[in-house]
Amino acid sequence: MDLKTALYDRHLKSDGKMVPFAGYILPVQYKSGVIEEHMAVRQKAGLFDVSHMGEVLLSGKDALSNINYIFTNDFTNMKPGKVRYSPMCNESGGVVDDLLVYKINDEKFLVVVNASNRHKDVEHIKKYLFGDVNFKDISDDISQLAIQGPNSEKILLKLAQQESIPQGYYSFVEKAKVSSIDCLISRTGYTGEDGFEIYMKNEDAPKMWDMLLKAGEEYGLIPCGLGARDTLRLEAAMPLYGHEMDDTISPLETGLDFGVKMDKADFVGKKGIEYKLPVKRKRVGLKVTGRGIIREHQKVYANDKEIGFTTSGTYCPFIGEGIAMAILDLEFTSLDTKLQVDVRGRMVDAKVINLPFYKRSN
Repeated sequence: MDLKTALYDRHLKSDGKMVPFAGYILPVQYKSGVIEEHMAVRQKAGLFDVSHMGEVLLSGKDALSNINYIFTNDFTNMKPGKVRYSPMCNESGGVVDDLLVYKINDEKFLVVVNASNRHKDVEHIKKYLFGDVNFKDISDDISQLAIQGPNSEKILLKLAQQESIPQGYYSFVEKAKVSSIDCLISRTGYTGEDGFEIYMKNEDAPKMWDMLLKAGEEYGLIPCGLGARDTLRLEAAMPLYGHEMDDTISPLETGLDFGVKMDKADFVGKKGIEYKLPVKRKRVGLKVTGRGIIREHQKVYANDKEIGFTTSGTYCPFIGEGIAMAILDLEFTSLDTKLQVDVRGRMVDAKVINLPFYKRSN
C-alpha cells in the first residue's frame, strides 16, 4: 500500500495531480502544469515535497571508516557542516545508488538516499558495517522540503536569521530555525539552481510548507511536482538511478569520476570498477536534430550499428530543445557525432553535445 507524506492534504488543497511513486502517493504536477513549474524554478522559485527520500544516521568511533569503505568517495578530510556526493557500489562495480553524506561531527554522519532504493540501500549498508558504529534508519520520522530557484534565499530570509542559512554550496546548518521550527538546512538540490533542502519532523512539515508559500508569494514561488523535478534535473544533466546508473553500470562509465577515489584504501566495488578498466563507454548529451522526442531506454545507432542506449530524454522548456542523455561506445562520443535513435521503430536524428545542457550563471 502506497504511503502518504505529511503534506498529502496540502497537495490535494493545491490541486496536485497525485500518482504512485517510490512507494508514496506524490504530486506529479499542480494546476499550473509542468512547464510553468519548470520555468518558475529557473526564473523565480519552486517548492517541492521530497519527504519520500531516505535518511539514515551512522555514528560512533568507526563511522568514518565505515563510510569510506562502503561509499566510493573519500570523506577523510571532510569538515563538519559540509555535504559530499558519492556513488555506492556493489562488488562487481555497478552502482547500487548515489547519495549525499552530511558530516555532523567526527563521529556522526547523515546519509540521504533515493526513495526508491531506501530499503535496498539500508540492507546493503548494514551488510558491510564493522567495528564501533551505530546505524539508524530515520526516514519515517523526517520530512524534507526543497526550495529551489534564484529567489530561494530571499524567501528564506523572510523567515530565518542569516546564521540559519548555509552560505557555501554543499554546506549545511544542523541546528537551524525557520520561524519557530527547528530544522536542518542544506544548500543543495536536484534542479541545477541555487536552493535549499530543509529537513524537519513530520509534524512540522505542513506549517513549514504554508509559511514558505506565503513568504514566497511576492517572489513568484509556486508548488512543483515530480514532473518538473525530472525535467529540471535532466536539463542540468544530473543522473538518476535506474536511468544513468544501475547495478550493471560503473560510476566511471556514467561520468561520476569526481565521486570515485580509486587511490584510497579498499572500498566496496573497487576491484569490480578496476576490472572494467579502461572504460569502453561513457555518458554523453544528445540534441535532437530531426523530428521527434527521444525518451529513455531507446537504442542508439551510428551508420546502422547499435552503439548504446538513451538513459533519459524529453523536451526541456527553458532551453527549448529536445535532448537526451545516453551511454555510448567510446569511439562515438566525440562532439557533433551524428547518430540516430530508434523511437518506437522510427529513426530520429541526433548529435552529441556537451553536458550539462543547462548551467546557471553565478
